[in-house]
Amino acid sequence: MEVLRLFEKHLPGHAVTYCYDLWKNHPFTFVASRPRRTKLGDFRAEPGKGLTITVNSDLNPYAFLITYLHEVAHLLVYQRYRRFGQPHGPIWKKTFREVMQPVLHESVFPKTVLIPLKQYLSNPAASTGAHPTLTRSLREMDEQPAGKQLLVEMPEGETFRFLQKEYIRGMKRRTRVVCTEKTTGLRVSIWAHVWVEKTD
Repeated sequence: MEVLRLFEKHLPGHAVTYCYDLWKNHPFTFVASRPRRTKLGDFRAEPGKGLTITVNSDLNPYAFLITYLHEVAHLLVYQRYRRFGQPHGPIWKKTFREVMQPVLHESVFPKTVLIPLKQYLSNPAASTGAHPTLTRSLREMDEQPAGKQLLVEMPEGETFRFLQKEYIRGMKRRTRVVCTEKTTGLRVSIWAHVWVEKTD
């Protein structure tokens, strides 16, 4: 029942039963994870630990659903072929479209998300961040945290705090921004559409 409660908390209401049935029919450990710098979710198949899917807990319900089904598609490909192959190759793309199909209607997604989502699914990439219109429409569903802004909207050279560390904003590269951690000088790649706190 713990998994069902997590789904009820994080997913659009009309998608809960479908997502729970996927979990029951293809059992795996599910974790609503703390926010992470480099990914929204992942699928792992580890010897002795079984199958695990994680999704960042700070995502809005629509982004959470897309990420969850993205990772379920990885799990299904692994179960069917017992190998990963190309992580986001033709087999995964086909499987992802199949698992998304039952939720592609306006009782689950608002129209402003559904239209670009269908466009994205014609040839899904590793991240929704590769589809700017879908990324913007999903971000519009967020409640902007007080005192924060999107990293992608911050000028280069600005200093910000993210996950309790301070960084200097660098250049954007596709779906990520290369930033420099202030205390160590280490360069890290951070997803462009995360909320960050501007510092002086």
